[in-house]
Amino acid sequence: MEIVLEGLDARHRAAAANGPLALQNLSLRVKTGEHLAVIGPSGAGKTSLLQVLTTGLRPTAGRLSLDGLDPWSLSSRGLKGLRSRIFYAPQIPPLPPRQRVVTALSSAKLPELSTVASLVNLVRPRFAQESYEALCAFDLGEKLWLRVDRLSGGERQRIGLAKALMSSAELWLVDEPLSALDPKRSQQAIAALVDEANRRGVTLIATLHQVEVARQMFPRVIGLRDGQLQFDLARESVTDSTLQDLYAQFEHELEQTTANSHQEDSLALPSRSAHVIACR
Repeated sequence: MEIVLEGLDARHRAAAANGPLALQNLSLRVKTGEHLAVIGPSGAGKTSLLQVLTTGLRPTAGRLSLDGLDPWSLSSRGLKGLRSRIFYAPQIPPLPPRQRVVTALSSAKLPELSTVASLVNLVRPRFAQESYEALCAFDLGEKLWLRVDRLSGGERQRIGLAKALMSSAELWLVDEPLSALDPKRSQQAIAALVDEANRRGVTLIATLHQVEVARQMFPRVIGLRDGQLQFDLARESVTDSTLQDLYAQFEHELEQTTANSHQEDSLALPSRSAHVIACR
């Protein structure tokens, strides 16, 4: 999916009509199939940018075009159709705690299902094999039939990413996907996401606090600060000096990105229980 932003302003949903802007005069072009990392200190506008791209947050000025379409000039049916082509993974995945993992993953298929089929899927999951293969990409195959409330925070975050692999969306928007993961898991998770996006030709935009992951895994990196675009560079052009300027007065955040101390469960290989079918 191709994205064009021109002179875009936006406010947080909870902001007053005359409150400060979360995004200011933002212009950006992203080609179909391109992969882009968005970095910047807290409050830079990274999440607001993704919310605008999901069409969940309407700009107060400027223009947004998704594959040549202005979302807010579409009919309700047309907007629903456009949104079905977009996958959004928030930092905290909205996974019902008493739901089984296989059912939670199947929710990525809801745009393709009728109401009746969606309800039947809650009782008899239709996508067990596909769900298992998506989990295998994140070393979670053995979690397929567990309830969500039996999982660690890091496991829940990886399941939120596995939902992208279940989706047929053309645009993947991923918000801070590594916040609950240790460095080893972070590399594994982002590599699985990027590899599958490459294979499908999906446009991928991820906000990241881990600047080294952004420089290693994404060919293009943009820096936001105070809702404004500070740079839009190829990863090899994002120097330490560039980062110091972007994170000036927020140096502690930049230091934390290279010293992530989050802990998660030890690595577990997928189980070959009777409940699952082996990955291809």
